[in-house]
Amino acid sequence: MAMAKAKSTALSAAEKCRNILGASWEAHLNTIKADAKGSKGEVYTSRVHYMVQKGMPYLIVPENDMHNINIIIDERGSLSVSSPVPGRLASLLKSLNKLPPRVAMTGDVLRMKETKVPVIAESLKKAILKEHKAASEATYGVSTVLSSASATCRSRSEGLLSLLNEESSYNILKFEIGSCVFIDSLGSSHNIELDTFEPPKADLLLPFSSRLIDGINRSDPRRRALILFCFEYFDVTARDALLLSVDHHGFEVLARVPERATAPDVPQQYHWKEFRFTFKEAVKDVEDFCRMLVELEEEALHSVKSYSGLG
Repeated sequence: MAMAKAKSTALSAAEKCRNILGASWEAHLNTIKADAKGSKGEVYTSRVHYMVQKGMPYLIVPENDMHNINIIIDERGSLSVSSPVPGRLASLLKSLNKLPPRVAMTGDVLRMKETKVPVIAESLKKAILKEHKAASEATYGVSTVLSSASATCRSRSEGLLSLLNEESSYNILKFEIGSCVFIDSLGSSHNIELDTFEPPKADLLLPFSSRLIDGINRSDPRRRALILFCFEYFDVTARDALLLSVDHHGFEVLARVPERATAPDVPQQYHWKEFRFTFKEAVKDVEDFCRMLVELEEEALHSVKSYSGLG
C-alpha cells in the first residue's frame, strides 16, 4: 500500500521550517536603516529572492536596494519566509482568518569576498538548471499538472534563472542564522533548536510545490481524488477539498467537512479542517510524488468498489 498505517503522523515544527525554506524562493528581509552618520534605528523592509545552498541561505538582492548600504553600518537583520499558498488556496485561508505558515529568522546579513561571489553564483545556477531540466523532462502526467497552474504561479527555476544571468544587477549576500521560529497559520510561535535543525538540501520536489499545489487545486477531478482520500482514510465525507502543502513524506489537505449531527430541521453546517496523509516511504522528487498520488487513488477506488459490491 502507498499510504502508511500512521496516516496522520504530524510533522515537527523543524520539519515544517525546512519544507517552507525549500519550497519558497522569496522572502522579506529587514535591516536597520543607515546613512553616513550611522544607524538610525528604523527598520527597512523589502522583498528579496533567496536560495539555501549547503545549509546557508544566500540572498539575491538588487544592487540599488538599501540593504546593501544598511549592512555596512549594522549587519543585524531578520528574514521572513512564507509557505507557498497559490491561487484559490490563498483566498480560502484569508476568508478563514488564517495566514500562511511562515519561518521567521534573525541573524547577520554579510557581504562576501569578491572572489567567492562568482563561485556561489555558479553553484546557484547549477542547482536552478537541474530543477529546470527536471521540469522540461517531466513525464506527460506530471507536466500536465504543473502546466495547469496559473501563469503567475512560477517555480523557483523560472523565477531565478533569468535573474542569475543578469550578473551586474544584483548582489549575493549571506544570511547567518542566529535564531529561527516557526509560526503556524493561527499565529502561534514555535522556537527551533538550531543545534538540531537541518536546513533544506538540493531538492527536486519542494521547489515545485507552488505549481504542484495550484495545478491540482485547479482541477475538479484531482480535487475529487482528495475528497476520496478523506473518505477512505479518515471516514469523512467532504464537500470540497484543496491541497494545502506537499513534502517528501506526504501531503496535507484542507477539506470542507460536516459539523457534528444537528437537529433534523436544522440545515447541515460545514467547516474547513486539515488532514495529514503520510506516505509509506519517502518520495525523492516530483515524479515520485505524483506517482504516489496515482497509487493512492487506485487503492482508494479499489477499496470503495470492494465493500460496495461493485468490484
